[in-house]
Amino acid sequence: MSENNRNQIRLVVSDVDGTLVTKSKLLTPAAKDAVRRLRDAGIRFTITSSRPAQGLKVVAEPLQITEPMPAFNGGLLVAPDLKTVLRERLLEKTLVERLIEALNAARVGIWMYTDEHWYVLDAKGPYVEHEQHAVKVDPVVVRDFHEVALHRVAKMVGVSEDFEGLKTCEESIQETFGKNVSATRSQRYYLDITHPNANKGEGVQMLSELMGIPTSQIVTIGDMENDVFMFEKSGISIAMGNATDAVKAHARYATTSNEEEGFANAMEKYVLGSASTQGHSA
Repeated sequence: MSENNRNQIRLVVSDVDGTLVTKSKLLTPAAKDAVRRLRDAGIRFTITSSRPAQGLKVVAEPLQITEPMPAFNGGLLVAPDLKTVLRERLLEKTLVERLIEALNAARVGIWMYTDEHWYVLDAKGPYVEHEQHAVKVDPVVVRDFHEVALHRVAKMVGVSEDFEGLKTCEESIQETFGKNVSATRSQRYYLDITHPNANKGEGVQMLSELMGIPTSQIVTIGDMENDVFMFEKSGISIAMGNATDAVKAHARYATTSNEEEGFANAMEKYVLGSASTQGHSA
């Protein structure tokens, strides 16, 4: 990358799971150093995720992030304190009720997130413990989702150990609800359902407006289908080596996997400009 192009980069927006952290949900020293070097170069840095706002804390604190962060795939844009909501995109109550019926009919587990809490029906259900470990947030167990403030739902998640079945459910939700919702998988086992304008692309757009940075001067990096939305909104997009070929096809560049310092390699090669890393063009 030429010096002129590097000087145009003013913000890096990174996905968290599968990108910034390893499979064990750890920030490596190289990743931390890459963020420090971005700041030293005058490039601002933030994260975006399908996680709830409080689930970003385990990454935001060690990286000392001082910029706004889109949580829930852009459903909530929160300040660095992770409590102050700058913008929100919530699902309509009637849609939530219909989605509960549709997910139940598909025999897919349901998690419900309001702007404040994570609700489940079974604390021992599939991936609940996994998610607790990842985001360091405990769920609230309810007997019925109608105990939840359904007018404050920022995200619903369809959860299943049947990956192909969940893919089919994703397609069905998209066909049934159309443009009334955004429904994409953030992992093979998680189907994230949010407001139609709550996706990572809209999150990048909100950051652009609030921070006064044109989207052409923003770099995005991620690994899943829900990251494609932000690839399409940014000047430079980078797919992780662990991304599928379909996701990589939407990115300008690709790097190594999250187990091979893919984030740090990408920052070095495509943002900071050194040719000494292992990243490669898509």
